Amino acid sequence: MDLQEEQLRNSKTIAVVGLSDNPDRDSYRVSKYMQSQGYRIIPVNPMIDEVLGEKSYPDLKSVPVPIDMVDVFRRSELVPPVVDEAIEVGVKYIWMQDGVINEESKTKAEAAGIPVVMDD
Repeated sequence: MDLQEEQLRNSKTIAVVGLSDNPDRDSYRVSKYMQSQGYRIIPVNPMIDEVLGEKSYPDLKSVPVPIDMVDVFRRSELVPPVVDEAIEVGVKYIWMQDGVINEESKTKAEAAGIPVVMDD
């Protein structure tokens, strides 16, 4: 089983950092699909109140339930504080979407015991 499959198989609650309420954005389309497959999607975006029927939170520390996976839809240079928060709240996995690359954050998360999928 590859890492992507492991993450998806072992996750039920996915916090999507940078989830947009614009149906034309990849973050919205991916999240909507994941919802349709039975995952609980938790939007993390301080600019919106709600999307896909779920309350949006300003950051990972504000999410009131345990998070299995953090799915990152942010520019690569904005990843470090997301990974720091993910480590702090004790997520199981981090997935950085296509084009999101931050080797330093990947190394930091993996050193904390969190497997990372990056740019995939």
